[in-house]
Amino acid sequence: MITLPLKRAHQARTDVHPQVFLQQHLNRSLKRYARMTGNIQPSRRSLEAKLHRRMEATEPLIGRANRKRSRNLTKRSSSVVGAAANSSSSAANASATGAAASAANSTAAAGSAAPAATGAASTAQGFPEIDLEAQTNGGLTAANTPTTSNTLGLDIEANDVGYIATVQMGTPAQDFKFLMDTGSADMWVGSESCTTQGTTQGCGNHTFLGTNSSSSFAEIGQQFQVTYGTGEVQGVTCSDNVNIAGLALNNHTFGVANVESTDFSADTVPFDGLMGLAQSGLSEEGVSTPPESLAAGGLIEQAITSFKISRLADQLNDGEITFGALDTSKFDQASLVTVANVSPQGFWEAAMDAVTADGQDLGLQNRSAILDTGTTLIVAPQTDADAVHAAIPGAQSDGQGGYTIPCTSNTSVALAFGGAQFAIDPVDMLFTPVDPANPAGDCVSGISAGEIDGATTWLVGDVFLKNVYMSVNQNTNQISLAKLV
Repeated sequence: MITLPLKRAHQARTDVHPQVFLQQHLNRSLKRYARMTGNIQPSRRSLEAKLHRRMEATEPLIGRANRKRSRNLTKRSSSVVGAAANSSSSAANASATGAAASAANSTAAAGSAAPAATGAASTAQGFPEIDLEAQTNGGLTAANTPTTSNTLGLDIEANDVGYIATVQMGTPAQDFKFLMDTGSADMWVGSESCTTQGTTQGCGNHTFLGTNSSSSFAEIGQQFQVTYGTGEVQGVTCSDNVNIAGLALNNHTFGVANVESTDFSADTVPFDGLMGLAQSGLSEEGVSTPPESLAAGGLIEQAITSFKISRLADQLNDGEITFGALDTSKFDQASLVTVANVSPQGFWEAAMDAVTADGQDLGLQNRSAILDTGTTLIVAPQTDADAVHAAIPGAQSDGQGGYTIPCTSNTSVALAFGGAQFAIDPVDMLFTPVDPANPAGDCVSGISAGEIDGATTWLVGDVFLKNVYMSVNQNTNQISLAKLV
């Protein structure tokens, strides 16, 4: 078993109206969902149209002082639609648009660990000030040093935008920061010859890998291209020594990106590459994922990856990713349930038994949930999202897939898997305040409606995942969930 610390990464976000910010995340989520289910991805034009409609609808809210800003955003919308990707800081490219948090996980969350399975969780006192500051200023919050073997700490980006671990690569070994993503299956870092897409410029202030920096680096040369919810990379496969929490994967095969979109190459992006932790059948590189390689090499018994994702507002900084086992100190062992992975494509998807609000069953049976650490929001079919918000006093729909709820809401929404209910802390339901000057007023909800195929599948990101301990096992093709302690 190995454990790595996961840091939270902070990403600057300025001059973006909350409803526009929401649409950027919705666009990213819809693109990720289409990729996950093998459907045709929404076109850039359709995503731009969604963003434009959102801007037009929110013009009265933006106010005269910001109307010029709104028009500028509209002109530049082609560069911000779907602002993020797996790249928890893809939006960091917001330097051109003011967008942010596009990346993989931004959910303005906070509060206590997961509450009891039924009944209300903690009462939200408004959007946490620390989250508002991080949402504006960006930056990384370093994780505590793990005490469990085979574990890396997860640093936190901004207000829970993304989760990043540090891995050593090359000879001599260098530190590389990786965004940890269960919604993809490719591992890559920038090459020493990396250029930003459409330019002759390099790939920003990052750490790169190649023959100049590593004597053990060898290019294999198989070309690959990976497109995320926002952002893409192109490159070739290579091999080099990789050390994950003390576990040495010598001559491991992965990718180096020769071309990165600005979603990854911008200086404000706080990671050097991405580690996909879905199943290798999804890999565009056609190689094994790190957990699979660790298991195949006998470094861990099974290809297990386990997550404890922390909140910035808790200020515990105890996020971790563990390889090869579950860290039993992080969860209530009596609450652990294990279910089959129902995704035929290789994502981590579980049958969802029920959805409740303050213990009331909302009648949403026979659903499934794709559990994706690279997605910020929860995106549900329209009728399901309507049903959830109908059970939250004060909730309102904006008619475009978004909802507002009181920032002081204490309604406990819970998702059930394997016969057990897992409640979402009400603070995690607060995506961002409608008016940053009034964090106790109305907030944009962390659950949105999207064009979900078949009206039975949810895309479940960190709004929910911060409330559970999640472990995935590639050997048994199973998912385990438990309540946090």
